[in-house]
Amino acid sequence: MSKTETDSTAEASAAGAASEAGDARDLGAAGSQLSTAPREETYIGGPVLGVVGWLRWFWRQLTSMRVALILLFLLSLGSIPGSLIPQTSVDELKVQTFKDLHKTLAPIYDRLQLFEVYSSVWFSAIYILLFISLIGCIVPRTWQFAGQLRSRPPGAPKRLTRLPVYTTWRTAAEPEAVREAALAMLRKRRFRVHVAGDAVAAEKGYLREVGNLVFHVALIVLLVAFATGQLFKSEGGKLVVEGDGFSNTLTQYDDFTSGSLFSTDNLAPFSFTLDTFTATYERSGPQLGTPRTFEAAIRYSTGDGGTERKSVIQVNKPLVVDGSKVYLISHGYAPVVTVRDGRGQVVFKGAVPLLPIDNNFSSTGAIKVMDGYRDRNGKKDQLGFAAFFVPTYGGKGSGQMFSRFPALDFPVLNVGAYHGSLGVDSGLPQNVYQLKTDKMKAFKDAKGDVLKKTLLPGERLTLPDGAGSITFEKDVKEWASFQISQQPGGLWALIGAVAAIGGLAGSLFIQRRRVWVRAVRGADGVTVVEMAGLGRSESAKLPEELADLAVTLNSEAPTAPDPAEEIVEGAEK
Repeated sequence: MSKTETDSTAEASAAGAASEAGDARDLGAAGSQLSTAPREETYIGGPVLGVVGWLRWFWRQLTSMRVALILLFLLSLGSIPGSLIPQTSVDELKVQTFKDLHKTLAPIYDRLQLFEVYSSVWFSAIYILLFISLIGCIVPRTWQFAGQLRSRPPGAPKRLTRLPVYTTWRTAAEPEAVREAALAMLRKRRFRVHVAGDAVAAEKGYLREVGNLVFHVALIVLLVAFATGQLFKSEGGKLVVEGDGFSNTLTQYDDFTSGSLFSTDNLAPFSFTLDTFTATYERSGPQLGTPRTFEAAIRYSTGDGGTERKSVIQVNKPLVVDGSKVYLISHGYAPVVTVRDGRGQVVFKGAVPLLPIDNNFSSTGAIKVMDGYRDRNGKKDQLGFAAFFVPTYGGKGSGQMFSRFPALDFPVLNVGAYHGSLGVDSGLPQNVYQLKTDKMKAFKDAKGDVLKKTLLPGERLTLPDGAGSITFEKDVKEWASFQISQQPGGLWALIGAVAAIGGLAGSLFIQRRRVWVRAVRGADGVTVVEMAGLGRSESAKLPEELADLAVTLNSEAPTAPDPAEEIVEGAEK
């Protein structure tokens, strides 16, 4: 090969390489513009980072999507011990019981703040960092996306054949007519379009990025709603016997927890009275004893002297009053008893709530007579009765006491009698459903055992030495336990959750893509039409969509006969 031919070949190779590099740059630019993520620039041989430089680096790392996902994972991971380990804010009694049973683990958990996970320093740090990270991610992406909405789709690359989806044909229509037809077709398909040189540039699928931004904004709404709910929430429980009532004041609660910024002035002013509680159970078949309905019929009023209204509270159907929700969470039985002292005076009469210990409502509790009791000699004392109640007695003849059905079919009450100090004057809190007998003496029967008796309705246990008596009246009331909660931010949390799901669905299923249509006159005077598409991510629908667009455009600019075929047909003729 001659030197001239060698030089010519080298120049042609260099020109081809330069052309391919230019096409690659065009293709890379077209693909990179589909992303709204902030671009990272690489600095080579730059100055050493100072304090400001390190702060900028830390901010860039914190506001990156990678770190946001890591923090979100850590937040979910940190919630696990809050679900598995008893929390002080939920049930202090369970926490204390856990500490008593786990002498080794309890101090470690206490130091790690695992009994107060959601108010711990480490959980709050993750929460706040995630909040800042999400805001730092969203703000620049939003501005950049708004800029892209104002701009036009980029022009077509030089070589459309290098794009992943491509088609071409020849037509007798004029190039201007083809471009006008393509412009109208793409606008009808809701593409953003404009003519750039000899091609029509179109873009669609902006809702993908909108969904992405909505998802992240919804996460912020959820975080704010969660924080508001934790700071301003209040939650308490109250056991109410039929015929008794409740007023929404702090002293009326059996237990009460609230957020750190909650004030008692925020308690909604209302009150209610429990008229009746109704429970029904399955009485036959394999589901014998299964609950069917639980309903609490109440009368309630709002404010001072408000109009009294009637309502029925059911499971998962709370009463809503001024932003507070009253939930029905449990129920049980309260046998009515009368206690007389040694002089025959009534010192206690009323319904005593007992706590169920099984599905058939075998129940235990304590009857405490703290004031007013005097023995036959007039000496002051205190009485205590350990009570065990079954609504449907099933132990007759077996020597055992148990309930065989949860309904009130055959009520029986067993009591054991004690006297002495109940320990209520020590100033220390105690469980009203448990009887502490360490400072009490048991009344003895003829055998010297603790005086006990199983009572039917209307029967009486007489205490020895004229110390008095206890009577199981022919009446058993039911009680219902209510949870009164005030959770601000709940509506915003619901809105955020729905928006997050919708935004995530949009970001997953909507594909952002670009389409270019080029129409130029060829050397033989026939118009050459090229169509190509580019998606932000691989999608099986892009080739189908481009094929559909090509068929539609082809009906406006039909394919011209191939010149070679015309020559063959003429020769045959």
